[in-house]
Amino acid sequence: QVQLVESGGGTVQAGGSLRLSCAASGYTFSGGYVGWFRQFPGKEREGVAAINAGGASPRYADSVKDRFTISQDNAKNTVDLQMNSLKPEDGAMYYCAAARGGYLTYFVNWNRPGQYTYWGQGTQVTVSS
Repeated sequence: QVQLVESGGGTVQAGGSLRLSCAASGYTFSGGYVGWFRQFPGKEREGVAAINAGGASPRYADSVKDRFTISQDNAKNTVDLQMNSLKPEDGAMYYCAAARGGYLTYFVNWNRPGQYTYWGQGTQVTVSS
């Protein structure tokens, strides 16, 4: 049974940093890709970043590019999201999700929630101005 557990959320002032971590059990990164999504109240989940098996081709939403960094640790079976220069509009519930598929599937679908099979329960990020 696949389980994803997020941690690291919290409240931070604008300009600050947070590091989110997604711990996976029952899932190995070599079989697909992992994404971070966020959801604002009343909105659909949006893709923030994703990383494929091997970690060579991370993908980012334009709104977080150059501020967020996604990484994976195969030994720990975790995928982290380092978030720097946080803005109030980054405040949301953040979810990690995992999918199975090769590079082409990942390249096309990394930011589509419907393509992911496994989801964590989320961690709240609040950024105060």
